[in-house]
Amino acid sequence: MKNKATLEYQGKKYEFPVIEGSENELAIDIKTLRAQSGMITIDPGYKNTGSCESGITFLDGEKGILRYRGYSIEELAEKASFLEVAYLLIFGELPTKRELEKFHTDIVNESMVDEDMKKILDGFPKSAHPMGVLSSLTSALIAYNPKFVNVSSEEEMYGAIVRIVAKFPVLVSWTYRKQKGLPLDYGDDSLEYVENFIKMMFKKPNHDYQRNDTVIKAMNKLLILHADHEQNCSTSTVRIVGSSHAGLFASLSAGISALWGPLHGGANQAVLEMLQAIQEDGGDTKKYMAKAKDKNDPFRLMGFGHRVYKNFDPRARIIKKAADDVLDALGIDDPILNIAKGLEQEALEDPYFVDRKLYPNVDFYSGIIYRALGIPTEMFTVMFALGRLPGWIAQWREMRLNNEPIGRPRQVYVGATTREFVSIQDR
Repeated sequence: MKNKATLEYQGKKYEFPVIEGSENELAIDIKTLRAQSGMITIDPGYKNTGSCESGITFLDGEKGILRYRGYSIEELAEKASFLEVAYLLIFGELPTKRELEKFHTDIVNESMVDEDMKKILDGFPKSAHPMGVLSSLTSALIAYNPKFVNVSSEEEMYGAIVRIVAKFPVLVSWTYRKQKGLPLDYGDDSLEYVENFIKMMFKKPNHDYQRNDTVIKAMNKLLILHADHEQNCSTSTVRIVGSSHAGLFASLSAGISALWGPLHGGANQAVLEMLQAIQEDGGDTKKYMAKAKDKNDPFRLMGFGHRVYKNFDPRARIIKKAADDVLDALGIDDPILNIAKGLEQEALEDPYFVDRKLYPNVDFYSGIIYRALGIPTEMFTVMFALGRLPGWIAQWREMRLNNEPIGRPRQVYVGATTREFVSIQDR
């Protein structure tokens, strides 16, 4: 039957509707599976399970396509600012000049963070991992904004979004400056969003701020490329926490914790740690490329290939050029980065990697840029979180406006069956 899928088990047939997405993706709607058949599906990691219908991001890993709200990532990275892309993801359309100016003005007006937040920050030792600090500070914002957002009120929804977009870069910069022992900074309201963030991060108390257009352009691209990536681990976490009607800040804090893992947002940190290990072992890239090809060697080449993209990561094509520009503009001569360039060149020419489409991915190049800017490796995932913020907000907002049900996966129980309790003296 057209637009129907049939499941047959033990002589009984069950029919389920087939949903077709706007990019011709097909999905079997199994909402009634358990009610009809008494069975559930099992899909560890949810690799074949769609948790929602979404109009935010389209990703085709086989063809290397990434689009936000229908716009190609290539065009957005080249022509838009990060704030424009944030507005697009959250509200569905690119802003007009007037809408963007209002968005930026509203963000500026909400950018102050309560001074008591500094006391919370002071409670962390310098050794605390920045992602743990950022997650805690984001969660702590709830104390200063305790009211739950009325999602049916556009005004309240907009206000909550503006507050977190305004305060989050402040928290990121404070996390960095705390670790560096630098005084905390609120930045400059006269600057554009990304440049103001750069100033908050890097301005030293005894130096004037020096604008660098290449760095600003590269940072815009980095944040845009990380802004959303469909239903990944952290995004799914934000949605499932928010599905309980937890507030925006609490949901985002959970997303930060999910991003922290080395299999997700921590991948670019893992790249630099690998490069440092190679340097400490003499810097022989050919040796490590051979180790990567040896199935019996536990060494894994970090920053190459991608779980989703079975072709070249489209974000990597864009950020590779930005990485080259930053290294040239800053005149960096760093042995770690030289090793990275050596690995990149060999991987792009070695048939083993080319045939398997193990190309350098966005994590590989983003780590190079962050290192060139002087950002410590443990801060890389924090930078990722700043870029992913608008995507998380957009996904949370979509989920709440669609009034999606609370997330509640099923399981197949494989534990002990019924047994009698044995008193402690008889065990």
